[in-house]
Amino acid sequence: MHVYPETKLTKALRNDDFPVITSLARHDLDLARAALRAGAFALKVHLNAYHRATGTTFGSFVQERPFFEKLAALGVPLLVMAGQTTVPSAQEMNALADLGFEGFNIYISDMQPHLLQSKLRPMPALGEKSTEEEFRKILAIPGAMMEASVAAFADYGKPLDETDLARYREITIKAGIPVIAPSQKSFAAEDMPKLKAAGIAAALLGVIVTGTTPESMEAAVRPIAESARGSAGRKRSFIHRKFDVHRSFAPDGTRVFGSGSFALEERPAVCQVALRARLSSGGSSHKGAIRQSG
Repeated sequence: MHVYPETKLTKALRNDDFPVITSLARHDLDLARAALRAGAFALKVHLNAYHRATGTTFGSFVQERPFFEKLAALGVPLLVMAGQTTVPSAQEMNALADLGFEGFNIYISDMQPHLLQSKLRPMPALGEKSTEEEFRKILAIPGAMMEASVAAFADYGKPLDETDLARYREITIKAGIPVIAPSQKSFAAEDMPKLKAAGIAAALLGVIVTGTTPESMEAAVRPIAESARGSAGRKRSFIHRKFDVHRSFAPDGTRVFGSGSFALEERPAVCQVALRARLSSGGSSHKGAIRQSG
């Protein structure tokens, strides 16, 4: 099983810190610095894609590398949206890791096998029309996180509502891995405790929330980051103990997530998730255009 290193971001997720990730509307250091001044914990950038929410085209790794090198000097956790039909080569993925990137994001429908061989932790995204089979494909990727980019394009920019929260809750309970919610809806400071209670591990703020200028970025991110810090440590509906986990099935149909001291198990018959401590390590186990993600 591919094991990814512990990083600043995974540590924050594991510690229930509810970090705020900010997606840059364009590759601009002033935007990045504004997000960080306002309290963003991590930054997300893009490759090989047209971002329909902003009308911005992001280039190849070769084209964007000079910006990435400057961004890496800021010393904060970095994620990259890898692309769609065109994605970085295996060598380029490792070069991103060498620059300090911690993970990559791509819709699960666009995933290419070589991406999963890189040093970057995968964060595949569910889309509005993703299938149950695609959901299971994400769960089958060892060490993966998940982005729940499930809002309809027609609903972009609308306020977060109870239907959205119920959908997030359903996803986080079924997934059993860290789920990140992008601001396809117009996230506000008061939404952070609600997202946390729904099991979301981190909020990803995009142009719908941040706007496109350093001033709008800082004004939007600051109250949300403050609210997220206030939500840190509060109980989520799902507790994540491990990222690099074995997923297997016990004879009674229980799907087991976890390894080592803790395991998370889902019993389909009653649709509940329970945390159980393992008393010893020797217990048996049975083995297109970017749809705006923030």
